[in-house]
Amino acid sequence: MRQRNRGRVALVAVAAMCAAVALPGQAYAAAEPAAYTFAPGAKKVSGAEVSTEASALTPGSVHKSSIKRGEKLYYRLDLDEKTNAYVSAVAVPKGGGQVAYGDGITVSIRDSADRQCSSEDARFGSAEFPRPIAAYAYRIKEKDGSTCQEAGAYNVLIERESKATSASDEWDLELRYESEPQLKSGGSMPTQAPKNWPSASPTPPTAAWQNRPGGAGYSDATSLDTGEWHDRIAPGQTRFYRVPVDWGQQLFATADLGNNNASTEYIGSALALSLDNPAHGHVDSATPLSYSGKPASVSLDPLPPVAYENRYDFTSSVSAMRFAGWYYLSVTLSPKVAKSYGDKAIPLILRINVEGTAGRTPYVGDAGIFSVTQNDRDMARSGKSAPEAAKSNTMRMVGVAGIGVGAVLVLGLGVWTLLARRRAVTAPKAPIGSNGPVAGGPADGGQPPHGGPPQAW
Repeated sequence: MRQRNRGRVALVAVAAMCAAVALPGQAYAAAEPAAYTFAPGAKKVSGAEVSTEASALTPGSVHKSSIKRGEKLYYRLDLDEKTNAYVSAVAVPKGGGQVAYGDGITVSIRDSADRQCSSEDARFGSAEFPRPIAAYAYRIKEKDGSTCQEAGAYNVLIERESKATSASDEWDLELRYESEPQLKSGGSMPTQAPKNWPSASPTPPTAAWQNRPGGAGYSDATSLDTGEWHDRIAPGQTRFYRVPVDWGQQLFATADLGNNNASTEYIGSALALSLDNPAHGHVDSATPLSYSGKPASVSLDPLPPVAYENRYDFTSSVSAMRFAGWYYLSVTLSPKVAKSYGDKAIPLILRINVEGTAGRTPYVGDAGIFSVTQNDRDMARSGKSAPEAAKSNTMRMVGVAGIGVGAVLVLGLGVWTLLARRRAVTAPKAPIGSNGPVAGGPADGGQPPHGGPPQAW
């Protein structure tokens, strides 16, 4: 019986430990790196060619879809009369496929009468090689607005344009639908974009550099803050990074490509550097970097400090700096580099400056992705991606669970030991002159000696 109880305690401990280890988030460690990492748990949804058949997108969620060359696909939004809604689309061409200048997607949100609320496109431009590109559209509730202000059903329309010479493969789509939090003070905010802001590039970071390998998608982008960060990038590869930028802060980013002595062949538009905001709306792209085997550098143009009222500026790069939160950098090296320089990865350096003092949020309550928390700053300092942070939190929970299980084991063994000692003290003593309990006596629950009739011990 005692052995059975011991076994039960051990089984409970093992089960508790297994349950703790099986907590969500552990799958990341076993996953193999892919050409593009889609958000875990993305819901599959099919776009409709007829608007009345469109599937609804869920607020605060990520969806996965696909689009063929020349297609125009509809998705449905159900909006109330006061919420600002943002829908982004990341187009992911198949690796090795051909794209041309002007290929890309257009994302728009439209009301039931097909009146356009907003629209944005994402194009490959002069960097004519496949890579993830992003664009977003939004419905904004405006005090004196006349279009897209009512509650009801809206359509998200995604259109793909590809030249006849481009690959005809389907492009995968990663769709995000986010709602902007409500403003404080009943929405009394400036309605004009700032006219003057610092545009001089800051002094490059002087702290010792560190290695920070980039991620393979927005969902596993490596966290960075002010500093010099080293990585390596192979031809055809896209690396993703993210930087927390709070209200009133400015982001400056430079990408340096190291030398490669295998050749001196000139390759135009060899490296693409792009920036997207927390809603995955495109902010800006640097002029593609040319490469001839020597060290080369490219920077994003200076951008304004993050401010809610930036949205009223007519320049798209200024307007997109409208939220606090994680800003995403993507760097892609042209697959053409492999022909002259081989397919080995080339050293890459990112120099990041986040300037300015963090200001207060204009939103009520928890702003979600449109905020910078202390945990975000900690991740940026440590270099953790979102999955790594989730894994770290899980392991912390496992540790706490392990301590709890250990305490239960110790307590259980202590109780068992105490009960065993009490039984030993209260057990009947052996007859005088004997070497121990009589065989078959009460010590082992057997029959009385000499084969006599059973007795009550």
